[in-house]
Amino acid sequence: MKKANKHMLTACLLSTSLIVSALTFSQTPVSAQTSSTLKLRLLETTDIHTNIVNYDYYQDKSTDEFGLAKTATLIKKAREEAKNSILIDNGDLLQGNPLGDYVAKIDPLKDGETHPVYKAMNLLDYDLGNIGNHEFNFGLEHLERSIKGADFPYINSNVYVDDKDNNPANDKNLFTPYQILDRKFKDESGKEVTLKVGVIGFVPPQIMQWDKANLEGKVVAKDILESANKYVPEMKQKGADIIVAVAHSGLGPVESAANLENASYQLSKIEGIDAILFGHSHLVFPGPGFENIEGVDGTKGIINGKPAVMPGYWGNNLGVIDLTLTQENGKWKVADSASKAVPIYDKTNKASLADADQAILDAVKEDHDHTVEWVRSAVGTTTSPIFSYFALVQDDPSIQIVTNAQKWYVEKNIKGTEYDGIPVLSAGAPFKAGGRNGASYYTNIPAGTIAIKNVSDLYIYPNTLKAVMINGSQLQEWLERSAGQYNQIDVKKTEEQPLVNEAFPTYNFDVIDGVTYQVDVTEPSKYAIDGKLADEKANRIKNLSYNGKPVKAEDKFIVVTNNYRAGGGGNFPGLDGTNIVIDSPDENRQVVIDYILSEKTINPAADQNWAFAPVNAKVNVTFTTAPEAKPFAEKMSNLKYINTLESGFAKYSIDLSKPASK
Repeated sequence: MKKANKHMLTACLLSTSLIVSALTFSQTPVSAQTSSTLKLRLLETTDIHTNIVNYDYYQDKSTDEFGLAKTATLIKKAREEAKNSILIDNGDLLQGNPLGDYVAKIDPLKDGETHPVYKAMNLLDYDLGNIGNHEFNFGLEHLERSIKGADFPYINSNVYVDDKDNNPANDKNLFTPYQILDRKFKDESGKEVTLKVGVIGFVPPQIMQWDKANLEGKVVAKDILESANKYVPEMKQKGADIIVAVAHSGLGPVESAANLENASYQLSKIEGIDAILFGHSHLVFPGPGFENIEGVDGTKGIINGKPAVMPGYWGNNLGVIDLTLTQENGKWKVADSASKAVPIYDKTNKASLADADQAILDAVKEDHDHTVEWVRSAVGTTTSPIFSYFALVQDDPSIQIVTNAQKWYVEKNIKGTEYDGIPVLSAGAPFKAGGRNGASYYTNIPAGTIAIKNVSDLYIYPNTLKAVMINGSQLQEWLERSAGQYNQIDVKKTEEQPLVNEAFPTYNFDVIDGVTYQVDVTEPSKYAIDGKLADEKANRIKNLSYNGKPVKAEDKFIVVTNNYRAGGGGNFPGLDGTNIVIDSPDENRQVVIDYILSEKTINPAADQNWAFAPVNAKVNVTFTTAPEAKPFAEKMSNLKYINTLESGFAKYSIDLSKPASK
């Protein structure tokens, strides 16, 4: 058993030095001049989001669809199949479900205690971990305290201590930028060989926007590609035989640009990088959906000639890259590769493909039990059901309750201030609306008692509440950006047209309550998915009104949102952190809890403040949501269930000539 280095942050945010993890063995390695063939298996987990136990805390029941306890079984099997392997986690580990919230907020982790994620992961003998963007959600102190419990080192190359004067000469990495793992492996002839595996980590530089309150003045995040070009040659100089890029960053655009959030495509073009383990986007690669990208083989798992893998989220897949390495004249190169994402669950046949590892379950049992007890705590009562099945196609109760609570909080807190009397609007988005997270990823709370688990289901992120001051023109553009959720509907077509652009993240579909408006989906989208202006003349938002009067360009509004959006998250026009007027430390989720506790009984029925502009042409428009939405759709005159798909989603039609049913 190897003994892994532990990476620690210091109280003054770290004095960093490159730590090289090395193992010592008595055997003599194969001569540098000897030809050799070596097979090495790279294993990756990513975006676990604290889902250690195969348990859905929001539904309060066990699940076969996710959980590291099940992935652990695949890890052990994958190791048994290969003589040589390395296991790496790619971040977004400490946040994401009530277990992570409980350890960070309810019964905060103390110095010397081990975070439950590491109680589990230390049993699996990880070689190292990379930092994800959500690691920063609870602040640097919680991150430092947590990763002290890891029996493996951590890497990240593009986050630096803020030296206040932006002088590159003073750059100090917040984390160890890379590791060179000195390993003894068995080649195909059975001989022992030495292989120096360089591993470098990256995180989106957008953490400075997304977690501004936690990071500003303390750290800076730099361009991923800039950091790769800085350190990869250095790793080669220090003897790395092969280099693995561990990017908490999706595939992204083919075109290069500064400070890309999703830069894995560009990383594949950097000389010296031999393989890529990536994540962040919650997608599965290799797999469908990557067919038309230049240089990408979505079947074999190749990006511009480099083997790559992205194993989904929450432990629902294990990423595997099998490298065939050949050594000639002392130099190793990748001769062949095979990539795959191995699932723990068969969605088509709804069958488990891996049992939960009992040792993992036992390791976190106490933490899990405390979390379950907490999420069952009651906070109030709802007189009507709260569900998100139709959140993308009509005004929705799961958003309404959040926007009501946010508006209540701000109006209460601005009384008697300079902002008293300025109209308060409230923005909310459907966080659980299927999409890349699957057909079970919806909120469905029946009428009756609301518990903590239900509120966590409504608002899954630990965002803090912010409010911005904007004018009527900016309000229009905010909504135009949100309306990119929809494909353009051609009124001349009679064949089926999908309404929802599945590539558009649902958390960027903001509904703004307090005004009324319509969305004309026969118009093109004004903004592209990434937020860039696509069609300056496009105008999907119609009849934008406040108190029954058209909104004027110069009208002033306070809009309640969260730190992600107010700080520039999602690239919304006019939102960059400079116009925040209420900078609250309170979490949006806690605001919802406080609102329900105050009201005791609520009616979250959607107020229908927005709708689609009527389309009177005979068009066949469809969308997908959960099969479980069928009973609700049957009560709505504008929606109709069609059939259930192999993906697990169900297809519905929507009549855009009719208003949404209440």
